[in-house]
Amino acid sequence: MTEPLPCHEPVNEPERLIIRQLGIQPYEPVWKAMAAYTDSRDRQCSDEIWLLEHQPVFTQGQAGKAEHVLNPGDIPIVQVDRGGQVTYHGPGQLVAYLLLDIRRLSLGARALVTHIENAIIETLKEYGVTSSAKPDAPGVYVDNAKIASLGLRIRRGCSFHGLALNINGDLSPFLRINPCGYAGLAMTRLADYDNSADCASAGERLTHHLVQGLGYTEIETRQSWD
Repeated sequence: MTEPLPCHEPVNEPERLIIRQLGIQPYEPVWKAMAAYTDSRDRQCSDEIWLLEHQPVFTQGQAGKAEHVLNPGDIPIVQVDRGGQVTYHGPGQLVAYLLLDIRRLSLGARALVTHIENAIIETLKEYGVTSSAKPDAPGVYVDNAKIASLGLRIRRGCSFHGLALNINGDLSPFLRINPCGYAGLAMTRLADYDNSADCASAGERLTHHLVQGLGYTEIETRQSWD
């Protein structure tokens, strides 16, 4: 992948949002790019949402416990700086990274988590799927099976990392871990309820709900880092 320059497009209108549709990407370069953007941005830099899928990887949050990784096999494990325990990313899972100036948006961290969960719930509703959040276990669930995970980091008043929504990918790697630190947690995916679902269409619907109410007056979609 070609990494973006950190905050290479400062703007004078903070209501601008750039949405990047990036396809399938390796994990670590994207993580480093998120961190670089967050560390270099100022109050004039535009917010961004990155939509992508990852090559297979387990990521372990900064407070993650090694005992929750049961049998990783040939899938690499990456220690990262988000909250939460271990999760899996792979093709067929929609990942949305939210690089938002939450001070500028007048959002606290808890309000941002609630906003993300509600956006996922509304997206699933468009597919006829009823889901809900749990106050003691961030994420979104369908009949007690987890369909979406959240893991955020707030630095310098800005968010990065984000959410992972299972669309039509292989769920078997979740059996190699205790997902999000919960032994025996059942995982599910959107394709189990609507077999026409794919990451591209789900990404469009999810983005629509993510941006609702955040006050952006200009939204631009791009297919790359350029």
